[in-house]
Amino acid sequence: MLKYAFTYLLFPTPLVDAGRKFLIVDTDIFSDVDDAAALLLASTLPSISLLAVNVNYGSSYSALAVSAILNHYGHPNTPISLRRPYTNDSFFDTWAYELGEYASKVAYHWSGGYLAWFEPEKTWEPVALYRKTLAGANDGSVTIASIGFLENLSGLLNSTADEYSGLDGYDLVSRKVKELVIMGGGYPSGHEFNFFGDNPVSTAHVVNTWPTAIPLTFLGSEVGEMVSTGARLTREAPTDDPVKAAYGWYVGYNMTRFSWDPLTVAYACLGLGDWFQYGNTGGYNYVFPNGSNVWIQNASMSNRRYLRLKGDSGTVAEELDGLYLKGAWKYQDMRKSHAG
Repeated sequence: MLKYAFTYLLFPTPLVDAGRKFLIVDTDIFSDVDDAAALLLASTLPSISLLAVNVNYGSSYSALAVSAILNHYGHPNTPISLRRPYTNDSFFDTWAYELGEYASKVAYHWSGGYLAWFEPEKTWEPVALYRKTLAGANDGSVTIASIGFLENLSGLLNSTADEYSGLDGYDLVSRKVKELVIMGGGYPSGHEFNFFGDNPVSTAHVVNTWPTAIPLTFLGSEVGEMVSTGARLTREAPTDDPVKAAYGWYVGYNMTRFSWDPLTVAYACLGLGDWFQYGNTGGYNYVFPNGSNVWIQNASMSNRRYLRLKGDSGTVAEELDGLYLKGAWKYQDMRKSHAG
């Protein structure tokens, strides 16, 4: 395959203004391809200002793949962090021996943007990037979409005053964050990989001690498994699209994957819309030290919610695929226009 070495200075990072929604994505992009589709949405949905992407899995290829994807969709300057310590490990499916590695391939063949190939050392440290980004934001303006492990967010909550802000982590979150949306757990109870697969104590810390005034919304594994997407992307997206290639490498041409992370980012960006409804009236999520979770009924708490599908799962899948393709072709057409 030819190496795609694009640097789209023609597409600067969108200006932050009152008409935009301000988003930070915290992703474990590495061992599943739905993170790539979630980044496609975060990069291409209208009226979204993608402030930063924090990577919560410690592979250099994870951050480099993020940079490649963001650059392709017109975000060459969006800052990226990478959890420390990191390695140069790449994914190998030791469970089903069916899923293919894609992050290093996307990182190389579409290299560009915030991180050049091979410069993972130029990533931010996650807590520092969180604190700098939040400190520079308007009060109550930032939505965080967590689509992986919660170590970075736990570190943010534990952080103390620094050169970016005189507030500690809890007070900084309380002042700047509008909502945290988490892909993880099962509802009303479950034992899901994002919660137990890395450091379940960090998961429990974030979920159980998140500032009570800041809304916290969960999309459980059972919702993502109802919606399978990606096959249309492999058939209908532009030939040089990195997420199209990622799905081809991961599950194969014309094959689908569950849509946990894209649905989470879609809700974070677009709200309930026609796809979602809340599955509870009151209560809160509690995570045990082993990463299992249960919803606790409590009528006095109204800003903790978990999501259910409102729309038919097939219709949601079709429309979600449509958003992927709309985003992919939007930037393809813009590049052609500028090249002409």
